[in-house]
Amino acid sequence: MRKHFTMERKKYLIITAGGSGTRMGSAVPKQFLSLGGKAILHLSIERFVNAVPGIKVITVLPEAHIDYWKKYCYSSSFIYPQTLVPGGITRFHSVKNGLERVPDGAVVAIHDGVRPLVSEELIRNMFNMAESEPAVIPVVPVTDTLKALRKVENADGNIRLERMEGVVADRSLLYAAQTPQVFHSEILKDSYRQAFDTAFTDDASVAERKNIPLAYVDGERYNIKITTQADLVLAQAILSI
Repeated sequence: MRKHFTMERKKYLIITAGGSGTRMGSAVPKQFLSLGGKAILHLSIERFVNAVPGIKVITVLPEAHIDYWKKYCYSSSFIYPQTLVPGGITRFHSVKNGLERVPDGAVVAIHDGVRPLVSEELIRNMFNMAESEPAVIPVVPVTDTLKALRKVENADGNIRLERMEGVVADRSLLYAAQTPQVFHSEILKDSYRQAFDTAFTDDASVAERKNIPLAYVDGERYNIKITTQADLVLAQAILSI
């Protein structure tokens, strides 16, 4: 009897680090700030390199900081091969630029460059699941009490928050999406051929618009996105545990 073998999909990572990080208020974009003696972006990529040996890395950067990152990698002896791609005007456009370097028939993870605490176990589990699922999204339950509010400008020009009548936010039904989000590459590439929409806040929302079935997995509470100085302090504390 003739046996049929299924080729394992090659694994790619698009690491999004194209932002300027203005909320951090630092001299350099937040992805280059030091955490545990390494750049945040360095730590983020390293998690994937350790979890998935041989993964092909596409690093999306602000064009003005590509040379900066090259020099950092050289001075830090971080010599893992990367394809460096300039970012776009939004995250959507940055991911789209990265996807141009990914072939069909692969599995591709999209990960925020400022989520350096994702575990290697979660990364491996998601890639394993993505062999049979076209789109895998990590989520964590919302634990805070939620309020539906809107901003209202007073006559004096000050802004205040006002409750929206009749809108109830049931936290038991709500989950927060994280990265990495892992896809069959041909499906995600096709999804990114759509016109940009401000509703596209992550890759899952882009895929959903094309009616791609999404599989959800438990994310990790410590897989935080570092956007402020307070986040950086928290990440340092987590690393020291």
